[in-house]
Amino acid sequence: MKNFLNDISLSAVVAGFIATLISYAGPLVIIFQAAKAAHMPDEVLSSWIWAISIGSGVLGILLSLRYKVPVIIAWSAPGSALLVALLPGISLNEAVGAFLLANLIILLVGLCGIFDRIVGKLPAAISAAMLAGILFSFGTQLFVSVNDKPFMVLAMFATYLLCKRLVPRYAVMAVLIVGSLIALATGEMNSAALVIGLATPVWITPEFSWHAALNIALPLVMVALTGQFVPGIAVLRNAGYSTPASPIISSSALGSLLLAPFGCHGLNLAAITAAICTGRESHEDSRKRYVAGVVGGGFYVLLGIFGATLVSLFTAFPHQLIAALAGLALFTAIAGALAGSMAVPDDRESALITFLVTASGMSFLGLSAAFWGLIFGLVAHGVLTFKRGRAAISVAEPAR
Repeated sequence: MKNFLNDISLSAVVAGFIATLISYAGPLVIIFQAAKAAHMPDEVLSSWIWAISIGSGVLGILLSLRYKVPVIIAWSAPGSALLVALLPGISLNEAVGAFLLANLIILLVGLCGIFDRIVGKLPAAISAAMLAGILFSFGTQLFVSVNDKPFMVLAMFATYLLCKRLVPRYAVMAVLIVGSLIALATGEMNSAALVIGLATPVWITPEFSWHAALNIALPLVMVALTGQFVPGIAVLRNAGYSTPASPIISSSALGSLLLAPFGCHGLNLAAITAAICTGRESHEDSRKRYVAGVVGGGFYVLLGIFGATLVSLFTAFPHQLIAALAGLALFTAIAGALAGSMAVPDDRESALITFLVTASGMSFLGLSAAFWGLIFGLVAHGVLTFKRGRAAISVAEPAR
């Protein structure tokens, strides 16, 4: 504790605070959309927010202090996006069972230390295309919302572009502020819904089914390993930290397992917000940037305790504001996923198939588009790769 007090700095505190605010300004919105689609009671939604916030905060504090590295843990935004389409057709109990199964698999991956080998075996383009397909509808909903609230949505869009040009780190936060001010000025904010209250954890008894396992658990594992932990570890490596991946993956999965019955769908190593805490803006001395991870964790815990207040705040917003904010907050993630899916020329067709199937929202044999996108993409990848390999052999054989 003495070392922490000696290492603390204003810049690190501000970095941790900003990273937390950005997490709540953007990815949290998707959870509200998932809850609304599933007609989830406010007390269950409050428990969900409490679980992901407390889990992110406690893990971030402990891991940052343990490794003296700014470790930022957050909930899976792509995982939340997946639930928007799936929760209406799957009971909450089955969803919790799928959360447990997914995080048990991730825990085993972390404990076995085979993270790098597993990720190396999966075609990166297929994983990126599946992620892009999951997030695609959020981007399109932004522009669909222009029909209902043109002034609000276009003002938020203009704010995003302007801030992305001038102060990219604060773009999403600025969009939230502008949207809120417009909603207040036009009388579209439902102030009667605002309450001050603490979150109360709600136990959800898990149920296990193949339907939920294939539709939720499998895509959650894929998204967590390739879309969250890979870029998260990359951020740490690029900042010069050689922290081992396995303990972070194992700790995140264990925390998710313990909190799943209260609604936690998955805790992962953050990437975008983590970059705020790992850079020079946090502290010139890289050995003292871990303070930003500890401070960010503290703010997560504080906001998680007031989960009921957050629920009422986002309930008061017009749904077009939420849709626009979610779309803008995911622009970077969508762009990165699309770029990753097309990065390898030989994999572009299989990645395109994965993206189109996932983005279509199709449902076949009771299984979701994300599952079928993964299956179609992997089959296409195998067939196309096999054909190229056979062609190469046939050409080479006459030379023997």
